[in-house]
Amino acid sequence: MGNSTAASKAAAPNSASRAPGTAPVTPGRSGRKGGGAGAGSRTSGSSHAERVFLVQTAFAELGGSAHGPGEIAECTGLDDSVVYRILQSGIYQRIFERVDRGLYRLRTSAAQLAFTALDHRLDGATSQTVLRELRMATDGGLAFLYMVAPFSGAQRQCVDMAVGDSDLAELGMTPRDVLSVTRSLRTGASGRTILAYLPEVLQQRVLSEPVPDQAGPGVYRDNDALRASLAEVRDLGYALGYEECMAGWNSCAAPIMWDGAIMGAVLLLKLKSVMPVAPEDVIEATKEAAAELSRYGAARPTADQA
Repeated sequence: MGNSTAASKAAAPNSASRAPGTAPVTPGRSGRKGGGAGAGSRTSGSSHAERVFLVQTAFAELGGSAHGPGEIAECTGLDDSVVYRILQSGIYQRIFERVDRGLYRLRTSAAQLAFTALDHRLDGATSQTVLRELRMATDGGLAFLYMVAPFSGAQRQCVDMAVGDSDLAELGMTPRDVLSVTRSLRTGASGRTILAYLPEVLQQRVLSEPVPDQAGPGVYRDNDALRASLAEVRDLGYALGYEECMAGWNSCAAPIMWDGAIMGAVLLLKLKSVMPVAPEDVIEATKEAAAELSRYGAARPTADQA
């Protein structure tokens, strides 16, 4: 939470993301090779399975709500006709749906696959232990776990905390503040930490949003400065926030990465009078807490699979 220096060599955002086009394309045209995410490294789409995965991934990389076969072909480097056949097959398999003449989008069953993939990655007991250890290591700092919100677009949600006997009133925050200021990814150290690793198309969506009215005096209001802070987040591996979400509170945040994707951030919050600048031990403790939660979430075989 504070106008910040920020965070991480861990992983760069998806620089291959592209802004979605708008014109639907008639299926069956000759495809455009070499245009998009898959074209550079997968010029031939050597197997049917690979081509299907490329089409599915294109929806995430293009962003937006719906796309035509030609647009997906340009992104993947596949022929329009190949993309069209995959889309038609995917409709019957309940992976894609047609929303307009020549336009398609992923079905919500894709989200069900994601929920299944995330199941059992992290439980409340584990996150609470990590947050309490962070609180102890930072002499009573307030520790929070923010995760990417699944149903509200590019936003974040606080899912766990270790604050001792403190409450939101002591922090100068109301429940309304939690639902407005702290869910925005353009405010606060944890918000910018998550934003730094999202695909460019989602970053652009967030940068187009207004700054929450209740944001603190240190919030980034200039988008160029905000973009520069995101690069710093990726370079350093953490973000420092100075009164971004609320006056009188400074913060440090570090990213939680699962299988190379940003899932959330650990946030350490302290009064400005106690922590005018985050010391090295606070930064390292916050990074270690995030790294531990990243290790818990990383894909690995279960005992009976090993």
